[in-house]
Amino acid sequence: MSGEWCDRRALSRRAVIAGAGVVLVMRRVPAVAASDEMQTAMREALGALDLREGRVDLDIPALVENGNSVPLKIVIDSPMTAADHVTDIFVFSPENPLPNISRFKLGPRCGMGEVTTTIRLATTQHVHVVAVMSDKTQWFATAEVEVTTAACFDPT
Repeated sequence: MSGEWCDRRALSRRAVIAGAGVVLVMRRVPAVAASDEMQTAMREALGALDLREGRVDLDIPALVENGNSVPLKIVIDSPMTAADHVTDIFVFSPENPLPNISRFKLGPRCGMGEVTTTIRLATTQHVHVVAVMSDKTQWFATAEVEVTTAACFDPT
């Protein structure tokens, strides 16, 4: 085959890594058992844990070059009506100095259960997202993120 696209020499290392990252962004990770420390942090934030897998779509790159600014999009499957809506979204990262890194309060007036932000990650780890619904059910998703340049250093 000829042409620039097929010429292996035309592809830079950065283009190959960036392309691999794009392919891996939507990869779902099966539920991962949280460590004791992570479960303690979750209990402190949520109270009793009754986590169910589903309803949470977590869009985060599987590979990031810099842990200082990691894009994160969370979409919760919810009609966002007065009777059925998202009340809270929590983001946990067990390897960060403070594992409960984000909390978002929502209500039916939001119109959709969606949050987009950036987070900092200390190192390669699983990111856990828990959505609490108006009926008090807790739904979660987990994604593994490989960080090449770590953030959140504790200098002590």
